[in-house]
Order: sequence, then structure tokens, then C-alpha cells
Amino acid sequence: MIRTLITFNRLSIAALTALCLTVATRPVKAATDVELQIGVVQRFGDKAKDVMTLKALSGDRLTLRFTTNGKPQILTTPSMKLETVMQPLKESQADERVVFSTHRSFETAEAQAEQWRAQGIEVELAQPDRWQVWAKRSTYNTPLLRRLLVQSLQARGIQTARIDTKILKQVPRPSFELNGYRYTRDQLEITAANGQIQVDREKDDQPNRTYAGTLRLQPNAYGNSTLVNVVPLETYLRGVVPHEIGGWAPQPVLEAQAILARTYVLRNLRRFAIDDYQLCATTQCQVYWGIDGTVPATDQAIAATRGQVLTYQNELVDALYSSTTGGVTAAFNDVWRGWDRPYLQAVIDSVNPVWDLKNRSLSNEQNLRTFIAQKKGFNEDSTEMFRWRYENTLAQLNKDFQSYLKSIQHPLANFKTIQKLQVTQRSLGGRVLKLAVTTDQGTIELEKDDVLNAFEAPASLLFYVDALVDKNKMLKGYAFVGGGLGHGVGLSQVGSYNLGKLGWTSDRILGFYFPGAQLQPISNSITLWRDRSSLQGQAVPSFRNN
Repeated sequence: MIRTLITFNRLSIAALTALCLTVATRPVKAATDVELQIGVVQRFGDKAKDVMTLKALSGDRLTLRFTTNGKPQILTTPSMKLETVMQPLKESQADERVVFSTHRSFETAEAQAEQWRAQGIEVELAQPDRWQVWAKRSTYNTPLLRRLLVQSLQARGIQTARIDTKILKQVPRPSFELNGYRYTRDQLEITAANGQIQVDREKDDQPNRTYAGTLRLQPNAYGNSTLVNVVPLETYLRGVVPHEIGGWAPQPVLEAQAILARTYVLRNLRRFAIDDYQLCATTQCQVYWGIDGTVPATDQAIAATRGQVLTYQNELVDALYSSTTGGVTAAFNDVWRGWDRPYLQAVIDSVNPVWDLKNRSLSNEQNLRTFIAQKKGFNEDSTEMFRWRYENTLAQLNKDFQSYLKSIQHPLANFKTIQKLQVTQRSLGGRVLKLAVTTDQGTIELEKDDVLNAFEAPASLLFYVDALVDKNKMLKGYAFVGGGLGHGVGLSQVGSYNLGKLGWTSDRILGFYFPGAQLQPISNSITLWRDRSSLQGQAVPSFRNN
């Protein structure tokens, strides 16, 4: 087997302030305020004839900085249109990578990556579409090394690794025209005198966005480009909080959301290390719309909580939140793989004693069905996604599942029909841990959030299934019956509204959803994130190994 020594991948304070990830021998420490790198247009050039227009505000001008023949060049203009041109290659090139696995979420992908690292194999996380774990390209940098790696894994009975190869005859490159001359440049920095730039990607359905700070166009790991917004942390929060929670929530709720958003971004600066930026602007990270849609109420909440973060044993928590829990929050390991987070456990989402989880575990199927039938007394009462029922025909389920299996190149992807769906394991909080899908070609067991990858119908993992049969008792589909929207881990945004209306303070709301966590001002004594991949099997007081 090819074996490579690895080091801890951790963020250092120098890396944080320099806006990059470094390898260090100690955990990441926090600065009070930093500039962030947010990928606001992640894959410019992945669409045919991609176009993006950048504009200065009225009376202002953009300043463009780039290099020409190794020399710095500066141009100014009120606006510019970036276009994609396909540049033919002199010779065809193979674009190749070893893909270990594909996942719905970063959290599960990272847990899988940690397992590979523990075996001495260097990996990196990528998001060409879904999250993937790749063999580190700089280590396995020749066709021979990549094939030897896959062969060595197959010899050990590991069949999941594959080599993805594309033969490139042309590549997309960003281009723009100014003063009668066309420039084709892979790297470009854009600033404006008043610090605000409007961006319109013409081929998507998103409205124009206005971003504070600097914009930077740069290559990514997928052969196209990313537009990165370099923006101060507290300014970034102005573009997150109103779009994640809404400006009409009670002030304590807005403050709780601001604290979580601040904690989340500092905790997750490593997500897009492969692409040389830190976070995205979508629901795969936090929704970020620049400075469009800022409102006084959320600005006030951000200012009132400036510098405050949520910690556990002096390390930032995974500051997770979702729309609706369905009446019970999910433990971290109910949804994702990885080490246990003691502050993220199943909690009945109610201020009333509506359910005794200790004595009536929702891992029991009948208890779960009784719980789903109960619709009163919870923080999310009467909200749209608190309870739901979705019926799917067998044809739709087959289509969904075949598409999923093909996307991960599963050997049973060509099955003809599903014969049975059965929940085989639930968590204490009722989330589906394992779902067995029996097909005419064999049974495939889905785990945790892979279930949501495989089927469109369930809105969360808090559900049960009922077979739908015709008058001849032939299977015609399944009904998914459940509650909640999203992963359900951490804070319920809808539930927090109710707590805010009851007069709860922001720290009390956070204590309810993150039991055992502490609110602190950010400081260099706080660890942002610790890479635990080399600690497998060791007794570590702050978490339980799985």
C-alpha cells in the first residue's frame, strides 16, 4: 500500500489573519475581527458562455489589478463584463483525480476524510457539486501513483475509491474588454473607492448583489473560476443574519442568530481550503447576500453581540441551526458521521413536559409514530413544516434511487425496481440512522443523511414510511410521514421565535439548544477548530470516539 505520513491540519492565528489555511502543531486561536474570504460565485465558467457584470455605484469607479507578462497593471472603469472564453489546448490533457466518496454534507465528508488520514493517506475535501473526498492531488500527482493507490486499496477489499478522468481539449478562461482591448486573465482583483461593488451573474436566477470590501477572481480546483468577496467579519454578518432568521424576529432571537453566525464562520474557515477561500454564500455554509437587505434590527443585534461566540471547553462549538426540528432536536451523530459533540444532543423542542424522551425513546418505532401524531405543546406548533406527509409513486422512488446510485457509481445502479423500504435503526431522538432499500438486484443500506441524498420526499430524517398498495395489494409507492425541515441539529429557528416571544434572553435560548455550551467574547485563548483525525482510538476528555 502507498503510505504517506501526515501532519495535523489546523488553523493558526497567522493563517486566520492572512486569510489562508496553514499546517500547524497547535489548535487554531481566534482573533477579535478578521477579513473573511467568501466564495460568492463559486464556479464561474461552468455554464456555456458564462457572463457576469460588475459595477461601481453611481459616481464611483472600479479599479482592476492584474498582471500582464509578469508586470502589474491597473485599469479603472465604471463597469465591466466578465465573459467565459473557451481556450483550445495545443494538446489534449487528462484531468484526473482519485475520488474516495461522495456526500451530501461537509460534516460527513470531513469525518470520512479523517478516517483516511488516520490510515496515513493524505486527502482533501472538494465540492465540484456534492461534497467529495479526494486523494490529495499534490501527493498522488502522477497517473502511476493514482493507480497504485487505487490498486492497493482494492487489494485490501476497499472498492469505493475510483479514478475520475476527463480528457480536456479546451478550458474556460475569464475574459473582459476595456478601451478596445480584450484581456484574458485567470486572476483579477476588483476594488471600488467607496468599498461597494454590484455583481450580476446573468445566467442564474439570483438578483444583483452588492458586496462591501474587495472582490477577487481566482482559479478553483474544478477548472473554472471563483469570485471571492474579501470582507470584514462583522460586515459579513450583516449579509447573513437577516437572510437566515428574518428581521422581524424578537431581538433576543436575532442576537442568538448573530452569535451563532459569528461562531459558525470562525469555526468553518477550512471548508474550501482546496479552492483557496474559506466559505461559500449558500445553504451549504450560511446564506450571504452581501449588504443587500440589511435591516436596522439585525444590525442592532450584531452590534449588541459584537465579538461574542459560543464555546464548549474553550473551543468554538459547531454552531448549527435549521429551520424546524419537528419537535425534537437531532444529536450531531444522528445526521452525520464523526466524533460526538456533547453539546449537540436530542432535546425535546418545547418549554412544556410534552414528552419524556428518557423513558419513551423515539428509537422505538411505535413511540416515534405516536410522537409524530402529537401536534400540540411544542415550540413549532402550527408551522408549515412541523408535520408533513409526502406520497411518492414507485416510479418516482425508482428514478430518485437510480439517479443517486449512478452519481456514486454503485454497482447496483441498474436495478429495475424497489421492492421494499424499511427503517432498520433509529436514534434516541427518532432520526433514521439506517434505511434498508431492497431492490430486485439486492439490498442497499443507507445511513443518516445519505437517505436525503437518495430520495427527494422526506424533508428531514425524522420520519417513518408506510407502504402504499393498490386494490390487489400490489406495492405502488410509499408515504413518508414526519416532521421538521433540514438537519434539525442545534437551534431551531422557528422554535427560537417562540422562545423569544416568551421573553427568553439570547443566552437562555442558546443554552436550551446547546446544553453545556458557554457564551464568551472571542479571544486568542479560544480554539477555533481542532483536527482530531490523528486521535482515533485515544481517550480524549472533550469528546467520545466513535
